[in-house]
Amino acid sequence: MKLFDFSEGRRPIVVSLPHCGEHVPETIATRLASGAAGIPDTDWHLRRLYDFAAGMGAHVLAATHSRYVIDLNRPSDGSVLYAGKSNTELCPLTTFDGAPVYREGQQPDASEVAARVDRYWLPYHRRLEETLGALVAEHGVAVLIDGHSIRSRVPRFFDGQLPDFNLGTADGASADMALAEAMLKACTAPPFTQVLNGRFKGGAITRTYGRPGMGVHAVQIEQAQATYMDEAPPFAYRPDLAERAKPLLQAAVQAALDWIDRHRPL
Repeated sequence: MKLFDFSEGRRPIVVSLPHCGEHVPETIATRLASGAAGIPDTDWHLRRLYDFAAGMGAHVLAATHSRYVIDLNRPSDGSVLYAGKSNTELCPLTTFDGAPVYREGQQPDASEVAARVDRYWLPYHRRLEETLGALVAEHGVAVLIDGHSIRSRVPRFFDGQLPDFNLGTADGASADMALAEAMLKACTAPPFTQVLNGRFKGGAITRTYGRPGMGVHAVQIEQAQATYMDEAPPFAYRPDLAERAKPLLQAAVQAALDWIDRHRPL
């Protein structure tokens, strides 16, 4: 099976969807605990939610394998992403609700984790790095939008209900503030709530590739799943909800494109 899906665009913008994959190889699936077999922590339906992006000229990179195989938005060395807060691992051992991902004695050891990095993590990141490098070489600037979604209530990670749209730029390190603010403004419409650099400031992808001084501006968008789907199994897509939220995402991508047009070198 392909390790990712990639569609080439025509504008210097990349939409990365590292947690939308649902495939778990049989050699791993047979070891999963019952609570993890349904891969509940998937960023469900993001390819459908962002299906407008290619038509706007964006390059789209989407994972095919589940984050339970390997988390593409974690550093490959397994270092902690959010210091002082609850974190899931490069190869997650617990679900967002704290249940075991693997049956007892079936967790991957260090050598298996390293093999998964080589097999699954590196190809995705190579494609992302090569694409961004080529765009900067041609256009002088590129924007990376790292798209995610999560249940609106996950006590392990945050108190209460998450804002609907959570934009992150690693506290301003990964993108020009004007770009981030323009995208946030695009996501601002009733009844939705939004925040910039709140609980989700951007994961490994945003922090690694967002290098404004080198022409790459990265913004993570973490969207509450209640805005477009049922948050309980079978995690159904809700067109009646999505038709209200999706235009805001599209407006955020358009805001990024408009920013690019204003900041491309002459």
